[in-house]
Amino acid sequence: MKLSFVKSDTSYSFISMLISIALVLAFMYWARVIVIPVALSILITFLLVPTVNWLEKIYIPRVLAVILMTVISLSLFLGATYAITKQIDSLVDSYPQYEDNITAKISQINEQGSSGLFDKFHSVAERLYEQLEQAQKDSKIQKISSSGSQEASHAQPVKIVEDSPFHFSALWGIAGPVLEPLANIGLVIVLIIFMLINREDLRDRFIALVGIGQMTDTTRALEDAGDRISRYLLIQLFINCCYGMAVGIGLWLIGVPYFILWGSFAALLRYIPYLGAWLSALLPIALSLLISPDWSIALMVIALFLMLELVTNMIAEPMLYGRGIGVSQAALLVTVAFWAWLWGPIGLILASPLTVCLAVLGRHVPFLKFLDILLGDRPTLSSSQRYYQRLLAKDEDEASDIIERYIEDDSMVHAFDKIIIPALSLARADLRSGKLDELSHKEMVELSGSILEDQRSEMYVIESKEKKTEKESNDGATSPLPVTSVLAVPARDSTDKLLVDALSMLLDPSRFEIHASPGGIVYDILADVKRRTPDVLVILSVPPGGVAHVRHICKRITARFPDLRIVVGRLGLYEEDQEENRRRLSEVGADYIVFSLADVVSELNKLSTLD
Repeated sequence: MKLSFVKSDTSYSFISMLISIALVLAFMYWARVIVIPVALSILITFLLVPTVNWLEKIYIPRVLAVILMTVISLSLFLGATYAITKQIDSLVDSYPQYEDNITAKISQINEQGSSGLFDKFHSVAERLYEQLEQAQKDSKIQKISSSGSQEASHAQPVKIVEDSPFHFSALWGIAGPVLEPLANIGLVIVLIIFMLINREDLRDRFIALVGIGQMTDTTRALEDAGDRISRYLLIQLFINCCYGMAVGIGLWLIGVPYFILWGSFAALLRYIPYLGAWLSALLPIALSLLISPDWSIALMVIALFLMLELVTNMIAEPMLYGRGIGVSQAALLVTVAFWAWLWGPIGLILASPLTVCLAVLGRHVPFLKFLDILLGDRPTLSSSQRYYQRLLAKDEDEASDIIERYIEDDSMVHAFDKIIIPALSLARADLRSGKLDELSHKEMVELSGSILEDQRSEMYVIESKEKKTEKESNDGATSPLPVTSVLAVPARDSTDKLLVDALSMLLDPSRFEIHASPGGIVYDILADVKRRTPDVLVILSVPPGGVAHVRHICKRITARFPDLRIVVGRLGLYEEDQEENRRRLSEVGADYIVFSLADVVSELNKLSTLD
């Protein structure tokens, strides 16, 4: 009954979250006239905050610093808008002088393709057009003949209405499209000034809204998010401006007119990820075809954009952004389409910075964690979870690749502690809860055993080379350490037995003589101890569960062989349970209780030196 309540609460929370997201999206679409200026104001505020802070540090009052930066930014915006408008107007006026070049290129294409594939496609298209046109004519004739009688019966009288005087609605229809952008610009300017002057008050109100009890986490999140977003926006603005300047200078050197216009478009459209740079290249390429009777200038323009894009993507952005913008590439493409659908062209330009802002918020705000999962570029599954998922899918190749990559970066023993053992612990937990059947669990352990054998073979090759080199360098100068006899016991089943095999692979055979006990029944373990008389007994157990059986083994061993040193490895146990396990196992005679395979190897190495 309790489980059903938990599932019901989880489903209710999920449905509530979906409804909340739907309401937010509906509001953002319905109120976009207000939301877009607010979003734009917030982004520009993040962009201007570092400069305003710098002005305040040189003893310029905040209000004056804010007004100064706002005036400078607005002047740059208006100046750029005026220059672009004049360039567009001049471009439209100069179009007729390029018509001869267009005609010449079309004739050239027709001549080259008159007997080729182009001509065939052209003739097929003409026939299709004629057929479609004939079908439309036949359809219209049928409709006219069938509805002739109905039109006579439903004929409506014609009424002549005189023109009415000029109304205010007509005036608004003319002035509205002009006044609306001006009103939006005014709203953005007022919001920017207000946010820059009162940013501490807005921060305090947000902290109070989240809750005073969460003040520490909220403050750290706000500081980190503010720094990340401001830095990203400044770097993106810097890169885009440099890119636009490089495009303008390059086009000027090539001889393409209106290079200021194309450079401005390149800087603006580059806010659109992946596609923006090439969208900005289309018009310069088209103009280069107009101004020149040959194709040389167009090819140089294409080479210019290709070179700039390679330099920007492969050198400038990795150097300035560092590890990246924190958003996965696939998520960025999807969000570009989403913002374009939601807010149109302005959403297309704001898509990248808005997505970064959402990803940063998802990283720090608990109830927005799903945004970090959906948008972030960090792995959503740990290495052990990915390994376990690949075992569930019976994908030995990818599971083995996960282990090999980890070993290349770290070591074999840590690969067991960080990946294999946590995955085996997850499998045992699923087996206990009924999510995994006995056969599937057995197959997963066998698959891990197969991967272990492959790694063992590779380790033997490496070790043999290292020992040969060491032997040649030492020339028998050092005396070998005494050999310690170790009996390794799996506490329960094949999972623990797999770790016994791993331990035998990790221990130095020149220092340890290791024997693997079949484990299971305590009587058999006692018989193995009596027969082999080991120096150290190692008991390995993977949670969940198993501590009671390990205690029983320790009790029987210490009662029969009180001088035998016992090392218990409760591998992969959660940190909050370690102290309790240590206490319970110490009570029954365990000498050393550790919780990782690396610590088991370390303890055995220490005991070997003592011997």
